[in-house]
Amino acid sequence: MPGTALFDATDFDTAIGRCAVAWRGDAVVRFRLPGPDLLTGPLMDQARRIPTPETGPRAEVLTRIRAHLDGDLDDLRRIPLDLTGLPEFHRAVYTVTRAIDPGRTLSYGEVADRIGAPGAAQAVGQALGRNPIPLIIPCHRVLAADHALHGFSAPGGIETKQRLLAIERTAGFGEPTLF
Repeated sequence: MPGTALFDATDFDTAIGRCAVAWRGDAVVRFRLPGPDLLTGPLMDQARRIPTPETGPRAEVLTRIRAHLDGDLDDLRRIPLDLTGLPEFHRAVYTVTRAIDPGRTLSYGEVADRIGAPGAAQAVGQALGRNPIPLIIPCHRVLAADHALHGFSAPGGIETKQRLLAIERTAGFGEPTLF
């Protein structure tokens, strides 16, 4: 029913700018990197805006994200997620992607191989382009086979992807390979 909030959302300051997060219970369902209209648009249109939590599990999520973006790296895997309603293929891609440690990367093809779908690199890219929880599901850690930075659907595009990889002190991204 239109106008009914399905989850709670808030925006908050980080080292890279104002971000937004939405929860169903204490599980994150949406995350937005800095950009215009943080709490509007297709990813946040069913959220009820709440004050920034100062205590409890939701406040801990914000603390972990802020620390990570300040350079105190955290794999963010202990943040609970709610992926209800997402296609099974996307959930499989997000599970593999979430297992990539800060400072490391995989190619789209490597993600496809790890979910048992060799040759599905393009479909992996499409799933990551629809990632509702970037940073926590670190789609920025997935690169083209040549380690080049191609498209990134979050606000700021490739520059945001490059900034996140730099915060994580990721070596070798954006550099051509010899083989």
